Amino acid sequence: MTLQQSLPGRKPPSGLPPPAVGAGRKDFSDVTRTLRRILYVLPLLLVTVLAVRQRSVLADGFVHLGTARWPWLLAAAGATCLTWVAAACTRQGAVLERLPARRLLATQFAAGAANHLLPTGLGASAVNLRFMTVCGLSLTRSSAALALYLLAESVGRVALLGVLLVVFPDVLRPGSLLPEGASGPLLLALGTVLVVAVAVLALVRRVRTAVVSFLRTALGEARSVHTRPSRALALWGGALAFPALQAAALILVGRALGLSVPIAHMAVAYLAATVAVALVPTPGGLGSVEAALVVALVAVGGAAAVATAVVLAFRVVTVWLPLLPGALTLGALVRLKVI
Repeated sequence: MTLQQSLPGRKPPSGLPPPAVGAGRKDFSDVTRTLRRILYVLPLLLVTVLAVRQRSVLADGFVHLGTARWPWLLAAAGATCLTWVAAACTRQGAVLERLPARRLLATQFAAGAANHLLPTGLGASAVNLRFMTVCGLSLTRSSAALALYLLAESVGRVALLGVLLVVFPDVLRPGSLLPEGASGPLLLALGTVLVVAVAVLALVRRVRTAVVSFLRTALGEARSVHTRPSRALALWGGALAFPALQAAALILVGRALGLSVPIAHMAVAYLAATVAVALVPTPGGLGSVEAALVVALVAVGGAAAVATAVVLAFRVVTVWLPLLPGALTLGALVRLKVI
């Protein structure tokens, strides 16, 4: 070893320049910036692809809108806008911390678009999970709040349907929304999924530990939220208002197109159809929702042709018209680092 190599603090004469300070950080920043640019444009590309694939549905829907009574359609659009307010209330009710109200509302609007671009529930869940972590909640607590929201929304929807079926027991017979012979395979599939889940929990210790830890956190969060009356009211009030407003939008579109079905029956049809298609993981329920809604409206007494027109117009008002501005909002929130 030479004297130059043995002295501390002296660099060996390798002839190579030392690495630039902060070069790795700059490279990571460039990658992050590029990724955000891609995420900014991606929702618009997905909207374009989806519109091209569903162009016949869009065309038929706009044709039917042209024959509708506009005051009822404007009221349906208003009910649709209120669904984002209801979703924001439910999201706020699922956490103790106060979330920034305007950003929360904008996130729900963007999440609605994301929900129609990805399999049902995944888009909105990903957007809201990211929003809560940016607001300072840990990933575990954000996931627990997300699970509480999904539980409350599901309970609210099923509870409304149950109440209406108790009040109007003869409106919709059980199984009318499923094709003949589909009940058996569906129950078998659900049973298989349940058995596999139980087996994985029983046999894989790491999965069982993670699930138990998450459930402990989620139950703790749920207890904490329900100690605050304002949070509990926001959680359950929003969970009930959200499906009620969606059903109201369908009823108003039905009135706009002259569907001769009682209001309560249309509400039952909507709630039953959306509960049925919750098991079908298509983007925003596209395709499955339309089919189930038509079947449900016919089952409660609507004419098939008018029911089809109502469903197509309803999906244009509640899905397609907000989709482009929702995608633009999603891209803007990504660019502003809100999500």
